[in-house]
Amino acid sequence: MRWTDGRPLDCVVYNSDFTTNNFATSTAPGIFTLGVENAETRTNIATARDRISVIDGEIAALEQKRGGVDGSGGKLGELVALRSEIEEICWRYKTTHDSHFADAFDGLRNNKSRFCDRMISEYGSNQATAFALDELKARALTVFEKGVGKIAELPRVSFQDLIDLENNVILAKKVVGKEDVDIAALIKRLGISDWVKQGLAYVDESNDLCPFCQQVLPHQLVERINDYFDETYLADMAEISRVATAYDTFSNSALDRLKTIVNENHRYLETSLLQSEIARLKDRLALNVRLLNGKRKEPSAPVVIDPISQIALAITALFDDANAAIRAHNLTVENLTSEKTALISQIWKYLIVEADTELASYAQRKNALDQGIAGLTNGINAKKQAGREVRVELTNLERSVTSVQPSVDQINGTLASFGFTNFKLATAVQDEGLYRIVRMDGADASQTLSEGEKGFITFLYFFHMIRGSTTSSGMNTDRIVVFDDPVSSLDSDVLFIVSGLIRQAVEEACEGNGQIKQVFVLTHNIYFHKEVCFDIKRDATSCRAHETFWIVRKVGNNSKLVRHLNNPVKTSYELLWGEVKSPDRSNATIQNTLRRILENYFKILGNIDFNTIVDKFEGRDKMICASLFKWVHDGSHSFNDDLYLTSDDSLVERYLRVFKDIFIKTEHAGHYIMMMGEEQAVHPHVVQPTVIGATNQR
Repeated sequence: MRWTDGRPLDCVVYNSDFTTNNFATSTAPGIFTLGVENAETRTNIATARDRISVIDGEIAALEQKRGGVDGSGGKLGELVALRSEIEEICWRYKTTHDSHFADAFDGLRNNKSRFCDRMISEYGSNQATAFALDELKARALTVFEKGVGKIAELPRVSFQDLIDLENNVILAKKVVGKEDVDIAALIKRLGISDWVKQGLAYVDESNDLCPFCQQVLPHQLVERINDYFDETYLADMAEISRVATAYDTFSNSALDRLKTIVNENHRYLETSLLQSEIARLKDRLALNVRLLNGKRKEPSAPVVIDPISQIALAITALFDDANAAIRAHNLTVENLTSEKTALISQIWKYLIVEADTELASYAQRKNALDQGIAGLTNGINAKKQAGREVRVELTNLERSVTSVQPSVDQINGTLASFGFTNFKLATAVQDEGLYRIVRMDGADASQTLSEGEKGFITFLYFFHMIRGSTTSSGMNTDRIVVFDDPVSSLDSDVLFIVSGLIRQAVEEACEGNGQIKQVFVLTHNIYFHKEVCFDIKRDATSCRAHETFWIVRKVGNNSKLVRHLNNPVKTSYELLWGEVKSPDRSNATIQNTLRRILENYFKILGNIDFNTIVDKFEGRDKMICASLFKWVHDGSHSFNDDLYLTSDDSLVERYLRVFKDIFIKTEHAGHYIMMMGEEQAVHPHVVQPTVIGATNQR
């Protein structure tokens, strides 16, 4: 134990139960006391003690700087506050990104301290490549997806057939009839090839009339016209028709396939951009279909198609991007474990990059605090080592001047002074620092002591031990002494002696010039309590400044400690006087109370003849005095037919006056004044208090 300023403290407890085992063997540890020492040794011991005190003070100061009394202040307190601050900062980053990266924070999402530890650890060791937040989020959707699997690539929509049709040479060709026919020159000059071809279809329905002028057709005109539109012309017309039909078919097919893909809402396809390009494509294809249909009607007119190649490239690029993402997804699925590990590392990398300023500041401040704490700890350890070395030096000095023999001599002197001559203490010859209990002739007495003798010698041993130590290293420590019911099996003479010795220990603690700093006395024995607490300077209503009184009561299964403002233990004799002093005394029982006081004081303790006292009174007072002593003669258990008539207030007052006069006339008024708590100045004729028996005052 130690005082709050770091000085060592012993708590020494005496319990009567110790008596039985203390003498189980013939030897017991000796009590070291200071023997003869020279001035130089005394100076060296004092110097060593001073050095220990200085070192202990320096250690306390360093410990205060490091962590304070409870470890929550100083540098350690600053470190705790810094840790709390960085935990809050790290937790804010966790809260911000938790919805996207919950799987990366698995096991840390409900613990600020552990999450902070992970961030600090990653800050010092993470070597992953830094990625943008959006890319990490996108990858997290795949890597952290539950039940993730491979995805089929999107089928490519080919526009090559349409592009090839758009580049067909027939669209730019002027398709006309055979030029060596005699009517060819006219048709060519008039540029009516398409008009003639369209009209030819109506010849069979016109009954040999010209469908244009309604004149009778010349016999060979239709034949010459048919010759004009020869096989070459028909082949070109068939090609124009094929191109127009194929273009329309391919257009519808391409648009249908694109529509189906858009409706699937593929996760890696930019659907909104694709829809925009499809709308452009649809308009372009519709225009080109109309141009091709115009070519059918007027094959001699060249047609310029608006190409779809740029739109096709844009759509194809969207599909290529989507398929590239799908291939990356599938590759991730194939290597999911390694991908997950890499992604988690990259996510933590992103966090520490984002929190770089705060983490760098924390690392710098923590390093400074750690260095300060390490320096203080090293200083404390160095001081403690120096203290240990000085204490070893002090122990050696004390050992050189300590001996058990003075303690043996003192205990033997105490035994002799109290008339105990049946045994004494002797030092053990073979074991330095031990003593033996022997008879006067030197024979071993440890096994033949009575319980009372054991208790007394044990108490004397303890009483001397609180001023010394069983080891030389404990010689100079301050002590708190506890006497726990030390009067078991002791007779009244020894109890009185024990009480006096305990009061000496109390006086030493009150004076403050010894090693005993505080004394606790615990007892069940009321008589011992009165003896050990006797203090003529204490009044009946309060405590001395150096003392307190407590009673331990058992309430249910719990012990309750109750403090009292004065000594709560009274003797029956004091309680009788308390009844006399009380303004609320009972008129019916006051005579019996007065008789019991007179019996205790004059008969049991003083052995004074009551008749002599009665003869000191005259008249009615003599009758009252005689009635008070009549109970004493007859005994407390007999029936008394006393002379008093009624117990009214006037008669009670007369009894009280006669009771007081008994003490005055017998020259024991001092005892009356002491027990009633009256001032002697009120009774100038009263002599000084006379004490009959020491226990009456306790």
